[in-house]
Amino acid sequence: MNVKTAKKPESRVGVGYSQQFKMQTYGEDNLYPQNLLAITSASGTARLCLNRYAKFIEGFGFKDTNFSEYVLNKKGDTSDTILHNFSEDVARFKGFALHVNYNVFCQIVEVQHIPFENCRLEEEDENGYIGHILIHPDWKGKKTRNGKSILVTKDTVKKICVFNPDPKVVQSQVEAAGGIDQYEGQVLWVSLDGPSVYHTPIYDPVVTEMSTDEGLSNVKNRNVRNNFLVSCMIIAKKGAPSVDVDGQVIEKKMIAPEDLRKFQGDTNGNKILLVELEEDEDEPKVVAFPTKNYDKDFTVTDESTVERIYAQFHQELFYAIRMGKLGFSGDVMRDAYEYYAGEVTTEQRFIERAFDQVFKYWHEPVNISHDFSLRPLKYIDSNGTSVNS
Repeated sequence: MNVKTAKKPESRVGVGYSQQFKMQTYGEDNLYPQNLLAITSASGTARLCLNRYAKFIEGFGFKDTNFSEYVLNKKGDTSDTILHNFSEDVARFKGFALHVNYNVFCQIVEVQHIPFENCRLEEEDENGYIGHILIHPDWKGKKTRNGKSILVTKDTVKKICVFNPDPKVVQSQVEAAGGIDQYEGQVLWVSLDGPSVYHTPIYDPVVTEMSTDEGLSNVKNRNVRNNFLVSCMIIAKKGAPSVDVDGQVIEKKMIAPEDLRKFQGDTNGNKILLVELEEDEDEPKVVAFPTKNYDKDFTVTDESTVERIYAQFHQELFYAIRMGKLGFSGDVMRDAYEYYAGEVTTEQRFIERAFDQVFKYWHEPVNISHDFSLRPLKYIDSNGTSVNS
């Protein structure tokens, strides 16, 4: 078999076009980021790996502590706060977005984080240029404000110019908006896959495994919560039939559905099930009642699924520590932290360059060295000291 004859996989992110908003849709249903969030949130392994990935991207924050505490907007968000939000977006979506505002001198005066899943790209023009980012708080149209759903309409979708700090460009945009008070600023939208390109996160190839991880958790839950966990069954004589107040014989089922539910789940384990017989000559007897445990049936699937998710995040060392293959010690954890801190340097430099772009046009002198480098995360032992040198 060669490349030509091999079965062609479907595109991971289908990019379409929305005539209503003149934008590129992110996935065929325009909900690719939202779908990813739903899948990863339902997988315990995915959440663990994603949180670790974001944690290492953020590291110990900016080396320049003066800058880390610097307030960037009216809400009081500091550089460290924005960095934390950035790190989560880069881990989940391989990109992030910033909203910047200008003063009358075309200088940046405010920076705010925009949830990356809320952003969409305008359609390219004939030169391949994308001029605007479209923003909506919930592209599913289910989020509410004042008790009303925020539907996806032209009135609720904001269309904001892409980041271009050239004073001449900013001035022309301010004039077109009708003045600085009407101007909505610009959006710095960046992706690790390249400029103006919808990206796929590093874990996209294992979304099937993440969904499988959720399914395995459901099986385990139902095995414990809904399985029959009685220890045995007693078969006894039923006796005389019941008669109601009108003299009518009441027919009883041997086991009613509501009775069965009394023997399902962990809180009803080890009960005795009583079954009454119709015929008097049948003697009572005790019958073992075996239960079915499905956990062993899925052991191989469970282990291989978890391992593949860890591997896609390049967290094999942490998986080996978890499985007891490397043991647990300060040296082992130091090596694991040092290894993974090196794995996220590309993402950290990506964030550093974005901050550098913005603060070249900041409105006031900042008491920083303009070194936006991030400190790598290090393992802290039980005494509170850094094990990494």
